Amino acid sequence: MQIGRREQFSLFIPKHRRIAAHLINIFMGMRTEKDFLSAAVYTRDVLNPYLYNYALSVAILHRPDTRNLPIPPLHETFPEKYMAGEVLGRLKEELNIVDSGSRIPLVIPQDYTASNLEVEHRLAYFREDPGLNLHHWHWHLVYPFNGPRNIVSKDRRGELFYYLHQQIMGRYNFERFCNNLARTRRLINLREPIEEGYFPKLDSLVASRVWPPRHANARLSYLLLQDIYRELDQLKFDLLDLERWRDRIFEAIHKGEVVTDRGQTQQLDIDMLGNMVEASVLTPNANLYGDVHNLGHVAIGLCHDPDGRHLVSYCRVRRTFFEESDETFGVIGDSATAMRDPAFYRWHAFVDDLFHEHKNTLPRYTREQIDYPGIRVTGVELEIRGTKTKNEFHTFWQESDVDMSRGLDFQPRGTVLARFTHLQHRPFNYKIQVENSNNANKIGTVRIFLAPKFDERGLPMLFTDQKGLFIELEKFQVTLKPKSNNISRRSEESSVTIPFEQTFRNLSKNRPADEDSSAMAFNFCGCGWPHHLLIPKGSEQGFPCQLFVMVSNYDGDKIDQSMEGQCADAASYCGIRDKLYPDKRSMGYPFDRQPRENVSTLQEFITPNMLVKDVTIKFTNRGNERTTDTPNTLN
Repeated sequence: MQIGRREQFSLFIPKHRRIAAHLINIFMGMRTEKDFLSAAVYTRDVLNPYLYNYALSVAILHRPDTRNLPIPPLHETFPEKYMAGEVLGRLKEELNIVDSGSRIPLVIPQDYTASNLEVEHRLAYFREDPGLNLHHWHWHLVYPFNGPRNIVSKDRRGELFYYLHQQIMGRYNFERFCNNLARTRRLINLREPIEEGYFPKLDSLVASRVWPPRHANARLSYLLLQDIYRELDQLKFDLLDLERWRDRIFEAIHKGEVVTDRGQTQQLDIDMLGNMVEASVLTPNANLYGDVHNLGHVAIGLCHDPDGRHLVSYCRVRRTFFEESDETFGVIGDSATAMRDPAFYRWHAFVDDLFHEHKNTLPRYTREQIDYPGIRVTGVELEIRGTKTKNEFHTFWQESDVDMSRGLDFQPRGTVLARFTHLQHRPFNYKIQVENSNNANKIGTVRIFLAPKFDERGLPMLFTDQKGLFIELEKFQVTLKPKSNNISRRSEESSVTIPFEQTFRNLSKNRPADEDSSAMAFNFCGCGWPHHLLIPKGSEQGFPCQLFVMVSNYDGDKIDQSMEGQCADAASYCGIRDKLYPDKRSMGYPFDRQPRENVSTLQEFITPNMLVKDVTIKFTNRGNERTTDTPNTLN
């Protein structure tokens, strides 16, 4: 109860995450489901609602007796995190005044946070997409970084933190290229101005306030004013702390070992590095390697008023005290809204660089480590379903309706819909031809990636630059009989995405019975990249890309475990509940290390079990409206 009912809550603030971990422990410690329900009911009206929602959701996901309980997506519980304040007010008015039979969907404008005078606004459709932000929020429920160790310590958790955010950066830079923007610049000098401003224009129903903006060219430090001291949050650090932790992590990377909190040395690997950078409870030495990722979010989130002179935040800078205010951090301080802010990507470009620094110290893959003897990919074709179009992705705007009534009123007053515009693509199939010259069946893993063909200047890329821009589209196993094999795969089967209906599902409709075997999948499978963002935007003239298809040797991929009854819809980014990550290879393989000697282009990198196909992404700048009577079903 040290976090007030009307305060904001952030897992990036150490005090908040300790309190959340304690509450998760309480919920997890309830011996029976009835006791758990009693504790949940009691704490509901006395605790901060954001804290309560987070801890309760994590507990429901991880208690063995509540796996069949549904977790409402956050847009239902706290709709203010996903729409403009003006639309939120109109939705409440619609719910209270207009008869349920006469309501029409209220439109969330595409351009409510900025105009085209702001070049970064070209990416608003990506950054502000509700499905994208719901994915980031849900991933952190499945993989909390504080709490009971048995909940945090999941298979390859730190590596998955690296890979998820590496893929986010690859996708974001892909989108930037599609919009004639250069790739994201790393935020490595903490004393330089942050050029990108952001005005979220989001209201908070709980705290009755507006999320603070960040003006262009804001600084994390003003002359000597570098300390951040928030007494109520027990938060005290400065930029020198971030820089010290960064340098110690770099030192550990270059030495290949870490110093544990017991003074012993231990070999560094990517999983350990992920837990160090994020500063989960699994970090080998919190005092030495610090909290660089989380407090970086906090520092950026407070820079709109670093010394509190405008009473936009409560902080103390160089022994100067300012009164408490209702306002705290910007949207980058909340995992449910952080991806809306352009500064999120600048910060994570730096975080991603830490991981690449480690990857660059690892031995390069030899030709034998990426080849599959006797297996040759002979053809790849992309087919837009229902058309004769080949090797061309088609993207467009689509309007979709989402029910927001649950988060606006406790009384069942019917449906009230918010309509938002998002990127969408035409369904497609992969057609892959593979030759097996062995005399027996072979099992392989098909890995499909996509990358821009040219850099932001329109020039061919060196492979060392291009490999970080490959985004994973698909990964699946196949049995290859001797000689020719024709493989077909539908875009909806992607191993990284979940469908629109799963991202924005209505838990009261089409819900299986608790005893049904599909109930667990219905409840758990909310983690996954939104399918409508599987393919980048492209351009109206056709954005040139390279589709990479590889068949790797399943002997080096396989994990011996039963998958019966498990949700594996988005296993590439979310793993599998209570199971090992379903791929023994390093995440991002074969693009996660420096190429072998004398390889400078993608064509020089490929082996016979790989094929690269030139494709384009053609964007049509018009909408394809969804019908309002089926808000959770794609046309």
